[in-house]
Amino acid sequence: MNGPIGRRDFLRTTAAVTAAAMTGAPLFAADDKKPKLKKAVKYGMIGLKGTHQERLELAKKCGFLGVEIDSPGTANLDELAKASKDTGVAVHGVVDSVHWRDTLSSPDEKVRAKGLDALIGALKDAKTVGADTVLLVPGVVNKDVSYEQCWERSRAEVAKALPTAEKLGVKIAIEVVWNNFITKPEQLVEYVDSFKSEWVGAYFDISNMIKYGVPPAEWIRKLGTKRLLKIDFKGFSKARQWVAIGEGDEDWPEVLKALAEVGYTGWATAEVGGGGEEHLKKISAQMDKVLGL
Repeated sequence: MNGPIGRRDFLRTTAAVTAAAMTGAPLFAADDKKPKLKKAVKYGMIGLKGTHQERLELAKKCGFLGVEIDSPGTANLDELAKASKDTGVAVHGVVDSVHWRDTLSSPDEKVRAKGLDALIGALKDAKTVGADTVLLVPGVVNKDVSYEQCWERSRAEVAKALPTAEKLGVKIAIEVVWNNFITKPEQLVEYVDSFKSEWVGAYFDISNMIKYGVPPAEWIRKLGTKRLLKIDFKGFSKARQWVAIGEGDEDWPEVLKALAEVGYTGWATAEVGGGGEEHLKKISAQMDKVLGL
């Protein structure tokens, strides 16, 4: 049985941690258990006016293994699918790009119908490019929509899309954002589980939820492997709002520990302002540092 740590050992450990923080060295030892993560960016972050082939080649040059596209909003999907195969850069996911406008929680039935059509279209686009998820903000709570109404209306519409999701083999990934809906991990667990379907899971934005007070690692542990499909992040500071990756309040060592505990392996996607090669390489380096890659 180990005895209490001595003063000399305590000082030595403290000095090592301080040195690592000052030099930017990883805080993880070589034998620490870490999740197996693959770096990706949102496709719109690639600031190059060129073909899909050229844009994916730039992403690969900057160290990214995958991208996530918008639907609607991304043209020539067959060409993109071919470029993905040729470059080896996966189009791992699709983002429903109209979910804030044509909300599935709208009081207007016609707006909800448009939102459902967009979701089904995104599922089909995902199949075309070889993606396995569609990121969805399920609804918005505001002066016209209560929490309960958002829950019931959005659930009803998502349920209508499940047969298509199952047929195409593409999962609907519910993302947590600043929409006044699902601000606690227990709520996300309940929402996802309410469908009783393997075709609905969680897309956890590590930075978005800092605002609501529950540490990201706690969200991850409560979601667990069964529900957690994808993660993305930015950099968020309660004092300064949006900041560069690695400069926010995210406790990255604890986040990585939680991801490893639940057995998460897969995509980690940056969602920040885009740019050209120099900017993308900077983002790639920031991601390497916080993800321990």
